Amino acid sequence: GDIFVLRNAGNSLSHAEGSVVGSLEYSIGPLGAKLILVLGHTKCGAMMGATQMMLNAQKSTEASDPAKQTTLEKLLEGLGSVAAQAQQELRPDASADDIAAHTVNVNVFSGMARLLSYSESIREKVKSGEVELHGAVYDIVSGKVTFLGQHPLQMCL
Repeated sequence: GDIFVLRNAGNSLSHAEGSVVGSLEYSIGPLGAKLILVLGHTKCGAMMGATQMMLNAQKSTEASDPAKQTTLEKLLEGLGSVAAQAQQELRPDASADDIAAHTVNVNVFSGMARLLSYSESIREKVKSGEVELHGAVYDIVSGKVTFLGQHPLQMCL
């Protein structure tokens, strides 16, 4: 086909998920894909969940017990650093909704950076220009896609 689609909750690549990274390596290898598009979307439940977990952790004096966490909770916690970065980039009185909305964009760039970090084959093909890596956000209300471009670190490869 012309499009090879991989989806997971929140475009999560916080733990070098092998199925996603390996599948992307397959798409740019044997299948010959020339573009990787990391596509987030507005009103993302995973970004709101990660934002809420991050905000709750900031207020709590107790650390969560990883042994008692569900797989979903672990996934959302792994996105906590992205939510924290989004919070830092906004005004101090930003609401949870504002933070979660900005987290979508931050997560797209984080996903691109992680792909470049986790996969030598993706990194080398992007570096050589054989494959392009771009980010975008799909607005689920309007249907509009806003292209964010390449990750700034791609210039340093």
